[in-house]
Amino acid sequence: MEPASSGYGSHCPSSPFHCHTEHKQESGQSVSSAALPQPKVDFLKGELHRKHPGVTNLKTVRLPEHLQLAAQSIIHRVRVPQLVERSQKLTNFLWSRKRAVEDLMLRQKAVSMEKELWEKAVQNIGRDVDEQLLGDRIRKKVLSELRRTTYRWTPLKYDEELSMVYMAARLAGGYAAVRRALNEIKKRDPSFAPQTLLDFGSGLGTVAWASHSCWDDSFREMVCVDSSAAMNVLAEQLLKGDDERAQPHIKHVYFRQFLPVSPKVQFDLVVAAFTLSELPNVNDRADAVMTLWRKTNSYLVLVENGTKEGHQMMLEARDVLLTKQEKVVHDPRPASVFAPCPHEMMCPKLAQKPVTPCNFHQRYHPLPLPGRHECQTEKFSYLILSRTEPAEPTPEGLDWGRLIAPVLCRTRHVHCHVCRSDGRLQHMVVTARKHSRDMYRCARNSEWGDQLPIVENVKEETKVHSDSES
Repeated sequence: MEPASSGYGSHCPSSPFHCHTEHKQESGQSVSSAALPQPKVDFLKGELHRKHPGVTNLKTVRLPEHLQLAAQSIIHRVRVPQLVERSQKLTNFLWSRKRAVEDLMLRQKAVSMEKELWEKAVQNIGRDVDEQLLGDRIRKKVLSELRRTTYRWTPLKYDEELSMVYMAARLAGGYAAVRRALNEIKKRDPSFAPQTLLDFGSGLGTVAWASHSCWDDSFREMVCVDSSAAMNVLAEQLLKGDDERAQPHIKHVYFRQFLPVSPKVQFDLVVAAFTLSELPNVNDRADAVMTLWRKTNSYLVLVENGTKEGHQMMLEARDVLLTKQEKVVHDPRPASVFAPCPHEMMCPKLAQKPVTPCNFHQRYHPLPLPGRHECQTEKFSYLILSRTEPAEPTPEGLDWGRLIAPVLCRTRHVHCHVCRSDGRLQHMVVTARKHSRDMYRCARNSEWGDQLPIVENVKEETKVHSDSES
């Protein structure tokens, strides 16, 4: 709803309100918000406020009909025992999964614990002790404590049955997250029509389905790479609607167990969704990200769970791609952050206490299974890097901030938590009077994850309130 101050129909000279406004202007008193001078920045580009250029969120996402029917057919035919319970257990496991503890951190922790135990032993026993015996005892205690407190990361081996459980658990949610991330490119770069796709860690092939939903039949080659042969077979069955004799619903999809070797082979769109978390250490993740970047012609899209771990993996990848220098450069075009960050500085969320992940959400309809009918929400973190320069520079006086929390609409004002292009977080209380009527209406029509057009105003004021106060 628009504020009353910006909705008066008072253009008639005989209107008493019109005369009253003129009198205030002549006497030098404050005027209505509609009469305040506002910066003139055309960020709407002819769009309605509810469809302004920063809106990239999707309404509740549904699986493509062919994909959902194929999944249901396979589940009915194979009949995996306790599928619903096992799929929920796998979902919980994947959500709570952490990165493996690095060897260097383990060694540092062990040395610190050993030093602390030695100091305590010397204080309690004195210096006249059998150092070898005491040393052996301390090392055993350190190893025992490390085993008890260290997270045990183990790789997942997807055989035929676990692949089925994964499909029941993650098909719809994974598709929704990827579809939302790709919509960022589709909305902000409407001229982009990818012809080639590389999906690293393709799993069930959801990236191919989501890409096809965005760009239809523009693709002439989709290469899906997954080390699990069972997962590749299941993905191919989904494409054929669980009918071996049928033609794939999406053409030109090729399944591989290894990445193309040549660094000169590039793809318009490269995606790795929920894949970095399957790599055992930071060096393997960095190598994988650099390899994928070499194969990127236009956009590289990374998606992970919307947890602290997922966010940290996005920051790791971002840091590698923005700072690491390659010995042999096959494509000199540098990496630039396309989304979600509006800047390339340190993530300001890391400076907050407690640290919270930068994540986003997407509503979706789950795969129909017993006890699973209502819409669900997928929380995810993502990163999109680009080799291409923006088509149009941002006009002077306009900034695009990323909404990093739910938008709270109140009477005549809107609470917006945004990440700004200068690398800071800001809690803005947007009103028509202070920020312009257009910016106010855009804020009311924006959601968590969208970009918010911020018209720079000389007298802009920002109030910080807690969510409980609003």
